[in-house]
Amino acid sequence: MPGGGFVRLPGGSVVVALTLPRPALDDGDSGNVRVLVHAANRARALTRLRNLGMRAVYLRGNAQPPTPDEVTAVLHHPDGLLWRCAPDRAQELWHPIRALLGT
Repeated sequence: MPGGGFVRLPGGSVVVALTLPRPALDDGDSGNVRVLVHAANRARALTRLRNLGMRAVYLRGNAQPPTPDEVTAVLHHPDGLLWRCAPDRAQELWHPIRALLGT
């Protein structure tokens, strides 16, 4: 079941974290991914994901807000859009969204 949440930053922007099913790949690797988005507000964060082809992305509630480490990771990335497998693998780093979508 997809879940997610958000946190409002002191500057007024938000970081949205969503746990989504991983897109089907040729290598058979399935499961969930944790996607982080930094944007001016929640609606714009979801619009950024929808513009990348993730049309059925919704944020209902705030059950799984981003952790402080996740907020730091997305704020230090130039695109402000990251992912990694969920649940977290011990040594896995954050990846840019292009690596997930194959673009």
